[in-house]
Amino acid sequence: MVITAAQSAEVTSVCGACGGVSVRDLGQFVERDLLRRGVEGRCLSCPQGWCETGTGPAPREIRQALLARHGPARLRLAGQPGRGGLVPVPRALRETYGLPLGETRLMAAGLSGAGLSGTFVERAYLAQGPRKRSVATTLAPPPPA
Repeated sequence: MVITAAQSAEVTSVCGACGGVSVRDLGQFVERDLLRRGVEGRCLSCPQGWCETGTGPAPREIRQALLARHGPARLRLAGQPGRGGLVPVPRALRETYGLPLGETRLMAAGLSGAGLSGTFVERAYLAQGPRKRSVATTLAPPPPA
């Protein structure tokens, strides 16, 4: 297992089985060039526990917990686009995300401007596409928690 970026946050809730305190570890990571997420939960009062994983963008609950715990990260193009302009950037974004051309153009414009913010893991995943096309980016991690 090769994980290139990872973040997690712990949240508590009420256990549906016994009413005790349920602790959930919510995580997002990049493994083998895929964006993944996972939730592991356990009750502190009973044997209730579970684990689930998936690929693709994280559900809102996971994103919000990670952003609240770690803050947003920002991905930008490093310097000005060189020879060939911004052409490799939308192409790299389309290859990575499979988005329509209009959306990739908006993302590329965001990268060349103020940058795109999100969880650190989402931005690390997004940086893979441009990097494969030799487009340099900078990933500003969130401030220390």
